[in-house]
Amino acid sequence: MNSVLKPFNIPVIVGVGEITDRLHEISQGMEPVELMAEALRRAQSDAGAELLAGVDSLDVVSEYSWPYHDVPSLLSERLGIDPQRRLYGDAGGESPLRFIHEAALRIARGESKVAAIVGAESNYTVNTAAKAGIDLPWSVRDPQAKLMRGADIVDELAVKHGMVSPVNVYPFYENASQADWGQTQGQALRESAELWSRYSSVAANNPYSWINKEYSPSEIATVAPNNRLIAWPYTKYMVANPMVNMGAAVLVTSLGYAIAQGIAPSKLIYIVGGAAAKEPRDYLKRDQFRHSHAQDAVLRAALELVGGHVQDFSMLELYSCFPVVPKMARRTLGLPVSAQMTSTGGLSFFGAPLNNYMTHAAAGLVRSLRAQANNQANNQANNLALLYGQGEFVTKHHALVLSSSLPDTDLLTNQYSVQNIADELCGPVPPLVYSYHGVATLETFTIVYGRDGKPEFGTAIGLTPNGERLMARIPASDEASIAYLTNLNNAPVGSAGDVVDGGDGLLHWRVRN
Repeated sequence: MNSVLKPFNIPVIVGVGEITDRLHEISQGMEPVELMAEALRRAQSDAGAELLAGVDSLDVVSEYSWPYHDVPSLLSERLGIDPQRRLYGDAGGESPLRFIHEAALRIARGESKVAAIVGAESNYTVNTAAKAGIDLPWSVRDPQAKLMRGADIVDELAVKHGMVSPVNVYPFYENASQADWGQTQGQALRESAELWSRYSSVAANNPYSWINKEYSPSEIATVAPNNRLIAWPYTKYMVANPMVNMGAAVLVTSLGYAIAQGIAPSKLIYIVGGAAAKEPRDYLKRDQFRHSHAQDAVLRAALELVGGHVQDFSMLELYSCFPVVPKMARRTLGLPVSAQMTSTGGLSFFGAPLNNYMTHAAAGLVRSLRAQANNQANNQANNLALLYGQGEFVTKHHALVLSSSLPDTDLLTNQYSVQNIADELCGPVPPLVYSYHGVATLETFTIVYGRDGKPEFGTAIGLTPNGERLMARIPASDEASIAYLTNLNNAPVGSAGDVVDGGDGLLHWRVRN
């Protein structure tokens, strides 16, 4: 039995619920708070016990599509519950794992009896209604809601260059990392396409997926009218799809309370532990873009929880807003290139309900762990799952380990931050310069494309001979530089270029012939 925790305070996930609202009439679409309520009702039904009335802690994942003034209270009213602790979370794709982890710690300390974690988005309905000029008959929106924007957390230079959205920033890591791995752009594209094809295969068999279709690597990599380039090298099928209506919930309680409520032992999934760390929020203040020190520290800490052997995880969910994230994680974990790194389907195909994807991932892994444990042909004594989520611009990282049986030792600890390790791994940060004329080596780059499929502009991050960092525009008119940077046979990172004043308030970078 657990060596430190009181036996009955051992935290367990007992109920999970998901809902995907594929509406036929826009006016009948479910608003986010109702999706949340239904997800929690389904989680209670899944547990097989009346748990909602006893919820004393409610964490609501940050919601964007229809912001409310006080969604935890609105949700509580709809469900007829009165949790003493009500939290509306900050933005971040890792936040559901943090909420589950923190709930487990409160239960382990005896501070909570039943905790609920829930989130939902109705982005598809909201956007479709707006285009059709339809007023949705939903609860009142908060007219003063302040949603987190990329422009609020990055240097003004990035804002001037328009590099403030994830779809434009993650390619910086993609292009820098593939060069560090010794790949040409064509080799890296094939790896991404094959990986995403496997993600789509999982989504095709997940009843809660928004897109229930398997895509071939060729379909994912090939530019086509329905798969245009977004930001080099990513096509539409390679980026997260937020145009969904989805909700998910997780119910966490103690082993003792679960037993008292008569919840079947086969429903119990144990929270073993986890780790968290962050990068500097302003990505231009990081030491490099080849990998993430915070991601490395978090994933290595998760490995340590299971004795350092990634093979001990019978299933994984590695965050997948863009291919570079699981590609980096795979290398840190030591997984083969053919590894199955999702149990849900990924943010491109399952769907990307913004900050709430990992709640769905947790729900799916809980069901899979239960099924695996109940399979008589399975001889494993302990089935383990790894959940890894990420937020902002490769910024916030959280890993969580789940188990179908009681861990042998007390691994769950309040000290789950590995920030000190991430900080120790960080090298010197190149000083940022705003004015420069001369040679600069390409540190990383991307090309942004319009809906017509043509380049709108490129952005280069370069290093001067003195080790200073700069950001420069590559105008669409510079066809030679864009052709060089998008040649699949090239590995352009590390190439020398000339930086000049572009006359538009920005520096310009062009490749040397």
